[in-house]
Amino acid sequence: MNQYGLSVVDDFLGMETGLKILNEVRSMYNAGAFQDGQVVTNQTPDAPAVRGDKIRGDKIKWVGGNEPGCSNVWYLTNQIDSVVYRVNTMKDNGILGNYHIRERTRAMVACYPGSGTHYVMHVDNPQKDGRVITAIYYLNINWDARESGGILRIRPTPGTTVADIEPKFDRLIFFWSDIRNPHEVQPAHRTRYAITVWYFDAKEREEALIRAKLENSKTNNLAAQAQAQQAEPDSTTTPPAAPASSASSLPVSMSTGTGALNANVSSNSCATSSEICT
Repeated sequence: MNQYGLSVVDDFLGMETGLKILNEVRSMYNAGAFQDGQVVTNQTPDAPAVRGDKIRGDKIKWVGGNEPGCSNVWYLTNQIDSVVYRVNTMKDNGILGNYHIRERTRAMVACYPGSGTHYVMHVDNPQKDGRVITAIYYLNINWDARESGGILRIRPTPGTTVADIEPKFDRLIFFWSDIRNPHEVQPAHRTRYAITVWYFDAKEREEALIRAKLENSKTNNLAAQAQAQQAEPDSTTTPPAAPASSASSLPVSMSTGTGALNANVSSNSCATSSEICT
């Protein structure tokens, strides 16, 4: 992470545990529990406007871990929590020592259903919403990128070179969530599964929540003024339209881990009800 902005860990949990997680994910997908991945405005400013289905083609489901049939996904996220917590609190940990990580999102379980589905180059956290680390776990047995595509292409820190990461079974990767690591999922020609969690820096997260509350307060005040003016029979002033709240772009804080990482986390502390849309 210090040198390239990313880290790859193969054989993270082993075949037996990985297969249990894969079976849970397949069961959820076959049950129709997934929805189209959402899109927010986090592309480059000069990028041409395109339809959402042209930006990302994955199907997703958010999992906290306490839902029926998700015990192995819960185990996975707790193991990732342990890695992040240990590295974040160890001495001489380089860049990661600049952050204080104490909460994360729920797990986003994603499926690219083949047929060339992809996700264009983007940044997970372009607006300082608090996310500092992206962690992705892959569940694709015998994946051959030459035939199946689906490579995660990252532009590592620093420079213009690229790293192509195959979504191999039981592979876990970490990278910075902000503008240091633009990345894309290249067209997948076979069903491709992944599970992603994002870890928050406490300071940046707090600042993002404060901004969200201020925006909500402004919106509520404008709406109240508009209603008051409409209620006055002699008012000739056209009430101002209330702008849409920008807080909807902030992710919900849903920490579902256990142990030290979760010890100081207040659940559902976010002022907004939306999930992360990367």
